Order: sequence, then C-alpha cells, then structure tokens
Amino acid sequence: MLISSLNILLLSNAVSTRRDKSILFSRVANIIFIYCSLLLILNLKLNFLEKGVSLLGGLLFCKSHTQIFSVFLFLLVVIILTLTSFYPRSHVNNTNINSVNINNLGINYITKLLGKKGEQFKLMEYPLIIIFVISGAIFLMASNDLITIFLSIELQSYGLYIICTMYRNSELSTNAGLTYFLLGGLSSCIILLGQSLLYANTGNTSLDSLYLIEDIFKNVSFDESKTLYFYLKDYRLMPLTDFYITTSHYSIQISLIIMSVGFLFKISAAPFHFWSPDVYDAIPTIVTTFVAIIAKISILIILLELVYYTSNTSFTWTNNLVLSSLISLVIGSVLGLTQFRIKRLYAYSTISHIGFILLALSISNIESTQAFFFYLIQYSISNLNAFIILITIGYSFFSLVYKDINLSNEKNDLKDMNNSPIQLIYQLKGYFKINPLLSISLAITLFSFIGVPPLVGFFGKQMILSAALDNGYVFITFVAILTSVISAVYYLVIIKNIFFDANEYKLNSSLENNNIFISSSLTNIIALITMIILLFILIPKEFFNLSNIISLMLYCY
Repeated sequence: MLISSLNILLLSNAVSTRRDKSILFSRVANIIFIYCSLLLILNLKLNFLEKGVSLLGGLLFCKSHTQIFSVFLFLLVVIILTLTSFYPRSHVNNTNINSVNINNLGINYITKLLGKKGEQFKLMEYPLIIIFVISGAIFLMASNDLITIFLSIELQSYGLYIICTMYRNSELSTNAGLTYFLLGGLSSCIILLGQSLLYANTGNTSLDSLYLIEDIFKNVSFDESKTLYFYLKDYRLMPLTDFYITTSHYSIQISLIIMSVGFLFKISAAPFHFWSPDVYDAIPTIVTTFVAIIAKISILIILLELVYYTSNTSFTWTNNLVLSSLISLVIGSVLGLTQFRIKRLYAYSTISHIGFILLALSISNIESTQAFFFYLIQYSISNLNAFIILITIGYSFFSLVYKDINLSNEKNDLKDMNNSPIQLIYQLKGYFKINPLLSISLAITLFSFIGVPPLVGFFGKQMILSAALDNGYVFITFVAILTSVISAVYYLVIIKNIFFDANEYKLNSSLENNNIFISSSLTNIIALITMIILLFILIPKEFFNLSNIISLMLYCY
C-alpha cells in the first residue's frame, strides 16, 4: 500500500505544475497512513494465530509487535503531517489597509502579518519523502536478514537527509543536513563493517542462523569435548570443535558490538550524540519534530530483537548498551543545564531519555521489555506534544512584537526566523499571560519528562527503574534517579520563564482587531495528547495491558 501510494503521488507530482498543492498532498498522505493502519489492525489476528509471517523468502518476518509499532508509527506520522495539512491560523476579519490579499501566489490566504506563509506550505515533496522514510522504517522493523537491515536503514536515512536540506533558502538547514549526511554515512559504514564480520564468522546473512548459533552457544559447555554440526553458507556439514565454538562466539559478539555502535549513532545515544544538538537546532522545527521521534523507533525495535535473540549469560555485546545508557543519562542531564536554545535543550533531553530506554533494552527480560515498550510509546507521544506546542507558540508570535525595541531587533536578527520562530528560551518569557492554556499544556508535558506523578512519564521511569533494581543494576539506578533530578532543573527554567517572568510582548499595532486564532487542527491535537499525559492515571490498564501483551507475545515465541 505504501509503495503503490508513493508511485501514484510521485506521478502526480511529476505531471503537476502548481506548487500550492502541498497541503492537498499532505492530506492524501494522511489518508494513506490511516488506511495502512487499518490494514495492519485487520491483519493482526493472522499473526496471533501463526506467530508471524515470513515474506520474500525470509528477508522479512512480520511479528505482532512489529505490526503494532507500525500502526503506532503511522498514527504519529498522521499527527506530524497535520502540521502541514492545514493552515496554522484562522483568517483575520476586519483587517485594516496594511493587510494584503496575496492571491497572486495562487492561494486565497489573507493578511500580511498572520497569513505569512511558511516554507512548509510550498514543499510538495515533503509528504513524499516522509512516505519514503516510513517505508524504510516499516521494512527495518520487519527485517530478518542483514541485507534488508542495511537497505532499510539507508532507505530511512536518505529520506531524513533530504528532509533536513529541503528548505533550500535556509543556510542553517543546508549545513545541518550536510552534517547529518556525512556523519550518518559514517554510522552506516560502521553498521556495514559489523554485518561483514558477522557474515565472515557465520557464513550466512539470515538472522535465523545467527539466532540458532547463539542458542547453541548458550547450551554448550566449552569445557566438554563435543563436535557440533550445522549448515553454513555453502550448506556443507562442518565439524565445530570447542576451540572453534569459543573463538567464533566471541567473534560474533564483537561483530554485534560494532554493529550496535552504528545503531547508537543513529539514535544519538552518548557518546555518539554530538551531532544531534547541532542538527536539531539548525533544521526547521517542523522537520525536527519528525527527525527527533520517528527515526529512532524503528532502530530501537530492531535492536530489541537482536538483544532478545543474542544475549548470553557470559560475555555479551549488550554490555555496551549499559555503558551507553550510563553515559547518555549523565551527558543528557548535565550538558542540558548550559543550554539557552530550546531545541538544543530538547536534544539533550532526548539523549537523557534514550539512556532510560537503553537501560531497559540491556536488561532483556520480560519485565524490562514491558517497561521498554511502555516507555517508548509514552515518550514518543510526550515528545511529539512538546514539539507541536513549540511550533504553535511560534505561529502565535506573528501577531506580537517586543515592547523593547532592542529586544525586537535582537529577535529579528535570529537566523531562519521564518522556519523556527522560537529558538531561545527567553522568548517564552511571560507567555502565560498571552495564552494560558498553551502554557499549561507545555508545563504538563515538561513535568511528564521530569517524571512527576501522576503523569505518564512517572510510570515509564518507575517501570524501568524497578526492572533494573530487580536485576541487580543498583548503581545505574542510582545514577538514573540522580540525573532525573538534575534534568528537572532545565525543564523548570522553561516553566519559570513562561509563568513567573514579566511579559515582554505587545500586540502589533498594525492590527485594528485582534481576531486571531490558532487553527483547530493544532489545538485539538495538543488538547488530546495533553489529556492523555495528564489523565493517564484514570485509564492505566489499557496502556499497561498493551505493553504487557506485546512483550508476552515476544517471549512466548
């Protein structure tokens, strides 16, 4: 369905000469994703009965948890595309003579001030590239072969590189996209190196054979003299002595460590995080919303499968995930304290939360997997809400000017002002007096990041820390609690600026009547996600049961 729709939209783009159809294309892409979600939901019963479906000769293997997270991805993308499917502000009535009707652009969009068109409404390719990225993500989560893993990662990554550089008139966006491309290419080389070593040590690219070999290693004592037989790449039975088993086992583990480094680079986990604050800050906020959320989910799901099938009680490659988790918790919390640019602060916040996710991933038992699924779902929703609120605040600022002319000049000197109106934390000073409901929604989301009960973020952290303590990870649990307290400081700085600092804005005098409203497409999404975060404690059973069922299906297989 995705590939067929993509071909149709590409053809439509090729034969169309009008550039104002980007909104229509975004709406069509939303319909495509909703239809794909319905298809997956209707076919979930097949996986429940058959424990998964193998496709294309074993290159892909669809399991229940991959289908559920595919539906989750589709729904997230529908929300993100809503930002470009509808105009962000309602029309201004009774405008004065300073407002102009820009019909010469082919769009009946009124008012000079608030009808200011962002570049996201001029890019017809935006939803097309997003479909490319989502196709790669869906294939990656269902990959069952080293070849499909690499091809899916590249299909996803190339789309992300293009989206970052799509705003051609933005120098910052172009630089960030090139940085992302070069470092992303480096991480792909590391993944390919690890896969090459895996092939050299196992003689096969199928993950099934890797899982089988690891299962043999788990059940064989290296002190006993045995000879094992199994098929390698040329389908010949080859004897494996204890010495060969021991050396091959460690070679496979080292290969998985190398491959996991590339994955950690892709999800911006420390110490491979250095690119993400610069890229997040430089690209337009709408693109940051997509890059910061969608790109990580598919890689974390494939990492989960590798950890589940290849972890061992002795030397295991998942030890590097524990180390990365520890470093991510520290770096994401400490370096975030020095940030004054809000998207860089969001980037370090993401690094800190990736530390929690990796901690749950490295434990690898049924309790930690439940925590992993729940935390990934709730954090993706909360992070999406934080970015949408930031974008909405930026839209509302087009009707305001600073009272102090010096601040106004400083604001106008910000690079890429049109695509990222909110760049500095101090720009949010006194915003509660401008829009109380939007301010409260952002505060609720930030408190959820901190882990304040009874918000949904508290239950995610509690589940992971409980699983870590039960498995003897006392030190890293202490570090996680300490860094959560430290990271609360920079969240509270944002809340202080919004609620307790003086308001520095006034209405633009060029407007006689301030009949300006945020579009219902934005307000409804923010209200819905905020209510989920706030009122989760009233309906916890559904979310907990979902994560429990997914993890039970994985471990029952």
